[in-house]
Formats: sequence, C-alpha cells, structure tokens
Amino acid sequence: MANSPNTRIATYNVNGLRSAISKGFIEWLSAAGPDMICLQELKSQEDQLDLELFRAIGYESYLFPATKKGYSGVGILSKRKPVRVVKGLGHDLFDFEGRSIRLDFEDFSVISTYFPSGTTGDVRQDVKMEFLDFYQKYIDQLKQEQPNLVICGDFNICHSAIDIHNPVSNAKSSGFLPEERAWMESFFNSGFIDTYRHLNTEPHNYTWWSFRAGSRDKNLGWRIDYVCISEQLNSKLKRSVILPDARHSDHCPVMVDLEL
Repeated sequence: MANSPNTRIATYNVNGLRSAISKGFIEWLSAAGPDMICLQELKSQEDQLDLELFRAIGYESYLFPATKKGYSGVGILSKRKPVRVVKGLGHDLFDFEGRSIRLDFEDFSVISTYFPSGTTGDVRQDVKMEFLDFYQKYIDQLKQEQPNLVICGDFNICHSAIDIHNPVSNAKSSGFLPEERAWMESFFNSGFIDTYRHLNTEPHNYTWWSFRAGSRDKNLGWRIDYVCISEQLNSKLKRSVILPDARHSDHCPVMVDLEL
C-alpha cells in the first residue's frame, strides 16, 4: 500500500503459527499485504520459526511467546519500524502466558492481545475475569500517555447476541456470560470503538468456528476477534472487514484501513 494514505492493520488468531504457515499463511499475507498484522496463539518459540519467511515479504517480526512451549503467545509482523516495542503487561502470570505485545509509533500504538479462555473450568474463568479487570486498568493508564490506540486481538468474548450463532443456548457459556459481555460494554464505553460493528450491522458475521460438526461450512460461529480503536480515531476509520475465506486456523482475520 505504498501509494495509499491508509494504514492497513489486521488481527489473526493463527492457532499455531507453524501450522498456519504449513497451510499457506505466508502466501496469503503476501497477497493481503497489511502494513502490520497482530497475531495471537503463536504456540511457537522464536527459535522454532524461520523469520526470514516474513522478511522476504517485507515484515519484521516482533514476538512475545509464552514461557510454556506450544501455548498462547502473541506477536506483530510490521512493515513499519516502531519507535518502541513493549512486551508484556507487567503482570507475572499474564506475561508468563505471553498475552500482549505493543508497538509504539510516533502518533499511535498498536497492541496485539490474546485474552484468556475460560472454557476449561472455574479456575481459568477466574483468571479470565482477573485479566479483564487488570487489562482495563492497564489500558486506562496507557491512554493517558498515548491516546491513539489500536487494540487488536482475540478477546474470547462475544459482545452481543448478533455476534454469536446461538445466543440462547450459549447464555451460560464462557465467552458469552453476562459478566463478560458487561465488561465488553464497559470497555467500549471507556472510549473505544468496535471497528467492525461500527461499520457493519449485518448478522451472521463471525471470526471463530468450532472444529466440530462442520461448524465453519455451516457458518455456526462466534465473533470474538476485534480491532478496536480509540474514539478520537473514529474519523480516521475507513474500512473494517472480516475475511472468512482465509483458512489457516479455526479463526479468520479482521482487517481495518485507517488514515494514520
């Protein structure tokens, strides 16, 4: 996009970066050509990846893997050089799990965050709720220093009934619990825009599908992956799309164009 004034930013939970690469992720990324792409669930250490694959198509890799191998981890691939790279949130457990990385540019910052899942039981659900509380405080403080934020990631929460194919039967499912949805509402009310929903009000648009029972082909999904922007960037938002045809993961990418 060298001739465009827009900055194109994508987010993608790749559910294992090496697995995604084996399914054509590099070729897809080269063709899609975002200025940067925020990745979640790397499930890879840096020494397990050939970073030259990304350099060959114009991207530098900024990665923050989990300490535990084969688990979690986030990263940002960027064609633009940041002025600062911040790995982690300053919280022992969440940094051990490789939950967030931030690239600071001159007049905006881009964050890739992988929110915990609570689907394995009460202990992890408690961790998830602790993360939500901590993350809101982290963002509130960060916003004082850098008001122009682009927060990308797998939030592991559907905000509204329109964001899930079966809201009634999932009313008590982690990812669609009332307290999780209330947190999302509070997060947006704290000064952020859900870019996709801001520009698209149609139902049946999802970013994650279970591997079970042909869910993806039937489009029985959840919209849990977001690109959120500070309210003051609203006038800069030109486009936000979900790309369900990208099939390197059980998630698909979300991509935005911003005049940054």
